[in-house]
Amino acid sequence: MQARIDTRRLDGRRVAQEVKREVRERIDGLERLGGLVPGLAAVLVGDDPASRTYLSSKTKTCRELDIHSELLQLPAETTNRQLLAEIGRLNRDDSIDGILVQLPLPEGIDTHTVLSSVHPAKDVDGFHPLNVGRLTLGQPALAPCTPLGIVELLKRESIVLEGKHAVIVGRSNIVGKPLAQMLLQENCTVTICHSRTRQLSEVCRRADLLVAAIGRPAMLTRDFIKPGVVVVDVGVNRLEDEEQVRRLFGEGSTRLESFQRRGSTLVGDVHPRDPWGVAAAVTPVPGGVGPLTIAMLMSNTLRACWLRRGQSGRKSPPSEARTS
Repeated sequence: MQARIDTRRLDGRRVAQEVKREVRERIDGLERLGGLVPGLAAVLVGDDPASRTYLSSKTKTCRELDIHSELLQLPAETTNRQLLAEIGRLNRDDSIDGILVQLPLPEGIDTHTVLSSVHPAKDVDGFHPLNVGRLTLGQPALAPCTPLGIVELLKRESIVLEGKHAVIVGRSNIVGKPLAQMLLQENCTVTICHSRTRQLSEVCRRADLLVAAIGRPAMLTRDFIKPGVVVVDVGVNRLEDEEQVRRLFGEGSTRLESFQRRGSTLVGDVHPRDPWGVAAAVTPVPGGVGPLTIAMLMSNTLRACWLRRGQSGRKSPPSEARTS
C-alpha cells in the first residue's frame, strides 16, 4: 500500500504579492529616474460580466502599483474595422505601454487579426505572432501571463525543473503551447496531451510535473497522478449544481457550506481531493495559478515600458528587487 505523502500547498497568492511588491519598487525607481509611469490599456468588446469582473481586478491592481490604466469598453456591435481603428490609436498613444484585448471576442470579429494588430512591443498578453515566434526560438519576448506565472510560481517555491518530465494536458495558444516552450527552456522534457491522446491517464502517470489546462471540471482524478508528482491546476470552472459540489468536495466540507451560502463555487481541472496525500505539491483552486496571471501582467507592462522608453541597453529597471 502506498504511504501517504505530506502534500505541499503551492501558495500562488503569496508569490503574486511578492511579484507585485517588486514591480512597485521598480516603478518607484522609474519615477525617480525620469518620471516614467507605465501605462496599460484594456479593450473590452461587449458586456460580459465575467470579463468585466476580471478587468476590474486588473484596474484595481494598476492603482495599487501606480500604473496608469485605461479601459476602452466598446459595444458588442463593434465591427472589425472599428476595433482595429481603436487598437491603432492605442498603438500610437505614447502614454500606453501595454495593450490587452479581453477574450473571447464576440462572434463576427476575427480574433487572429485583432490580436495581430496590437504592436508587438505593447503586446503584454504575448499573443502577437512575432512574440510567439520569439518565444519558440528562445529569444527575449513578451510571453503569455498565465504560463509565465506558472514558471514563476514553481521557481519561487523551489521546485526543481531541470531534467523533469512535464506533462501538459491542454494545447491552447494561451497556456499549453507557450508553457511547453518555457519548460523546454528550463530543460524539462515536455509532453503535450489533448483530446486525441490515447491512454491519457497512463501518460499523465509518467509525469514529474503535471499541468492540467483543459477546462473540464475535476477531470484528472487519482488515476492520473503518480506519487510524488507536482500538480499545477490551471482550471477555473464554476459549479452551480449542489449535487456535483457534494460529490467532489464531500458531505460537511467547508466548500459545500460556502456553496450553499453563495450558490456557486470554483473547481479546477484536477479532482479537488484526489492529489492530497499522493502528490508532492499542488496548486489549489482558487489561490494557486490565478493570482499570478494578473501579477505577471503587471510585470509585463513594466517590462514593455522599460524597453519602449529607450532603456533597452540596461537589463532591468532600477531597483534591488527581482522581477521575471
